[in-house]
Amino acid sequence: MSKTDLKKELQKLTKEKLIKHILDLYEKNSSVQEFYKFYLNPANEKLLAEKYKRLIRKEFNVENPMRSTEKFSVAKRAISDFKNLQPSPEYLADVMLYLPESACELTALFGDYSEQFYNGTFNNYKAAMVFLKKNNLMYHFRARAERCVKWSENCGYGFADDMKDIFDEFYN
Repeated sequence: MSKTDLKKELQKLTKEKLIKHILDLYEKNSSVQEFYKFYLNPANEKLLAEKYKRLIRKEFNVENPMRSTEKFSVAKRAISDFKNLQPSPEYLADVMLYLPESACELTALFGDYSEQFYNGTFNNYKAAMVFLKKNNLMYHFRARAERCVKWSENCGYGFADDMKDIFDEFYN
C-alpha cells in the first residue's frame, strides 16, 4: 500500500478511531513506542544516543573482547534505528562515528583483524565523514575522527593508509 492510499484510508477515520489505531500500534510495536517517547520528549535525545552507542559498544566490546561479536550489521542497525527517530544531526553524527571509533579502538588494543573487518570499519568511517561534512559538523568531531586514524596506525591490509587518506580528504 502506498503512502497516498494509506493517507486516504486514515482520513476516513474519526479522530477517536485514529487515536485507538495509534494506541494499538504503540502497544504492539516497541519501535513505535520509542518513536513516540522521543517525539513527545525530545530532551531524551542524549539518553537515546547513549542507548544506541551501548548497542554498538556491545558489538565491539573493548572492555571484554572475548564477548565482542564484531557484527557490523547489528551496529549499523542500531544507527539506522536511531536515525529513524529523527534525532538532531549532532546526536546522529555522534552515534555514527561511534561505530568506527569502537572498531578502531578494538583493533588498536587487541591486534590485527581481517580485511573484511577493516573494510567495514572504513566504510562506516567514510559514511560518518560524509554526514559530518553535509551537516557542517566537521569541527565538532575532528578529535574523534583523528583518534580513529591514530588507532589504525598499526593495522594491516592498507587500513591505516585508507583511514588517513579519508581523514585528509575531509579535513585538509
